[in-house]
This record gives sequence, structure tokens and C-alpha cells, in this order.
Amino acid sequence: MSSILTNNGAMVALQTLKSINANLNKTQDEISTGKSVSTAKDNAAVWAISKVMEAEVSGFKAISSGLSLGASAVATARNGAEAITDLLTQMRDKIVTAQGVATDRDKLQNDVIALRDQITTVIKGAQFKGLNLLDGSAGASIDVLSSLDRSANGVTASSITVNSQNLSIGQYTANAVFGASTGGVSAAGDTAGFFLDAGASNTIEIDAGAIFAAGDSISVTIGGKTASYTFSATDVAATTPSDLGAVGLKNAIEKLGIAGLEIDFDSGTPGTLTLTNNGTDDLSVTAQYRNAGAGALGQLANINVSTAAGATTALNDIEAMLQASISAAADFGSAGKRLETQSNFLSKLTDSLTSGIGAMVDADMEATSARLQALQTQQQLGIQSLSIANQAPQAILSLFRG
Repeated sequence: MSSILTNNGAMVALQTLKSINANLNKTQDEISTGKSVSTAKDNAAVWAISKVMEAEVSGFKAISSGLSLGASAVATARNGAEAITDLLTQMRDKIVTAQGVATDRDKLQNDVIALRDQITTVIKGAQFKGLNLLDGSAGASIDVLSSLDRSANGVTASSITVNSQNLSIGQYTANAVFGASTGGVSAAGDTAGFFLDAGASNTIEIDAGAIFAAGDSISVTIGGKTASYTFSATDVAATTPSDLGAVGLKNAIEKLGIAGLEIDFDSGTPGTLTLTNNGTDDLSVTAQYRNAGAGALGQLANINVSTAAGATTALNDIEAMLQASISAAADFGSAGKRLETQSNFLSKLTDSLTSGIGAMVDADMEATSARLQALQTQQQLGIQSLSIANQAPQAILSLFRG
């Protein structure tokens, strides 16, 4: 039956053409964007998964940047520690030379001072973007963000801990710290001592007028045993003799348990400890003040090879400091390797995730190109089919011609 009101052929041709045009538009979008899934409307599940993975990739790229900065800071510290090791080795050679009997110790001491000043320069200069891992200003350690770990409970951050190394020499004050009646330490940073004969007494005085800071410490070695006391904020603000740190040092010495040693706190003289040797053996007593800012190389401030005794002491001290700098360089080297390994891993992981995202959402351009050609041909045929269907009602006019 023919009808001028309902053209079924035209409706079929129109729906077919609409479908062709929709597919053609989608194909053209794929060619334009390069993606088969560019919005949630295209494929909600795949789009959602791809967005989570894209967020992971973006996060890993940010972490990689942080790792690069952390690795640079560690490399700077490692180079500084290696330079310090070389300088300490040169200083050690000077100290070894000073052990001889026919050497110009004064000139050697000048060389030692020059090397010490150079070490100070290296320590201060070994900083990256304000972060210095050699002078103690960074604290005990820093955490470098290394990964984001996703689990059923959410996302957590992982870090690589890099231990800082305090190789600073310290800034010693010029105030008297010990004003001992015989021997004792006369200036901050100095080390001096005396023999406490059996049955004899001597005093160690903590100068009430000295400028201390919280964290400064005093070490007293008696008969081979060492007692230390670190000044607290209360000590620093003290106004009474008993609070100047002398009582704290007295308690520390008593804990050594040295037979025959008597320690008295003299309230009549602020900060004075009286040591009495009631034993039968003489006791060697040495004392040292250590600034709170002094690190593993703090003893460099006391190196003095101008005398035979000083050269002998310096040889022992330099060995310990050389080992500290070598250990610091090795630790930074190990930490730098960890950061480098993690950075390489994240780079490969990012590439894998990017490939996975591409496999899900990227358009197959070869197949898309072939599909475009086919759809364009279908569109032309659809237009012609619709045109033919639209002309069908015109044939009904021939029924009314006489």
C-alpha cells in the first residue's frame, strides 16, 4: 500500500543515515583526540580506570622531581664529605710530620689552620637550595618522598630516610669556662688537665660569667673514666650557683664510681667542684668544653701541633675525625644510590602505566582510518537512499493523471 502520509522507506533510510552520521562523528572525534575513550560517556568503566591510572602517573612524575632534588642535595653533601676527607688526609700528613724532632712545628701549625679554615668553607658551602646535610642544621635526618602505595585502605606515602651528618667544627666562645686553681680548661674548646695526687685536692670551676647555650656540654675524664654534663635551658638561665651545671656534673662524676674520689660542691664559690683523691693511686684529670654547634669535627678547633705533646694528641684526634668524614661520605653514597635506584624504578613504572592507559583509551589509527573511509561511503549511499525514498510519494501523482 502506498501512502502520502507515511513513508516507511524514508523513515528507515533516515534512521540508517542518523546511525551512520553518529558513527562518523565518533570516528572523527577519535581521529581528532587520538582516543577511543575520551569522556566518561564513551565507556564509563574504562574512563574511570584510566583516570585513576593517569593520577598515579602524575603523582609519580611529581615524586620523580622530588627524588631528583633529594638526590642532588645528597650528592652535594657527598661531594662535600669527600672533599673534607681529602683535606683531613692532608692535615694528617702535616700532623705525622710534626711527630719528628727536627721539624718546624709553627709552620706546620699554620698549614693545619689553613686546612681547617678550608674545611669550614666546604662545610658551609655544601648546601643545595638551602639544605645542608653536613653542618647539623638539617636535624638528624630528612625524608625524601619515594612512592605512593595504593591499597584497599587508601593511598599512603613512602619515603627514603637520609641521615644527615654533623661534621661542623662548632663556634667556640672566648669566655672562660673553667677557672681551675691548677690546670683545668681556661678557654672554651680547650682541653687541659692535671694529675690529682693521692691525698691531694684540686678544683674545677664552671665560670658563672661564661656565656653558655642550651646543649653545650662539659666532659671530665678522671682515671680513664669520662663523665659528661649537658647544659639545659634552666642552667643557662640560672641565677644561683647550684643551678650553673656544677651539681649536674658532680652527680655525673659520682656515677663513675671511682674508688677514693670525693667530690664536693662549694656553695661559697659559684660553680666550683672540689676533687679530693683519698685513694692510693694518682688520678689523671682532663676536662673539655664542647659547644652545642660542634659536630664530629669539633676537635679540629683544638688541633695544635706547635708542641710535641700537642702533635701526639692531634694524631689520635685526626684519626677519629678522618674516620667520621669517610663514614659520612660512604653513608651519603649509599643514600644517593638508593635515591637513584628508586628514580629509575619510578621512570620505568611510569612508562608501564602510560602504556597501559594507552592500550585502554588510545584509538587504533589504522583501523579508525579504514572505518572513516567506509563510513563516508555509507553516508553517501545513505543520502542517496533517503533521496530515493523521499521521491516515492511523487509516483502517486501519476495515478491522478487523465
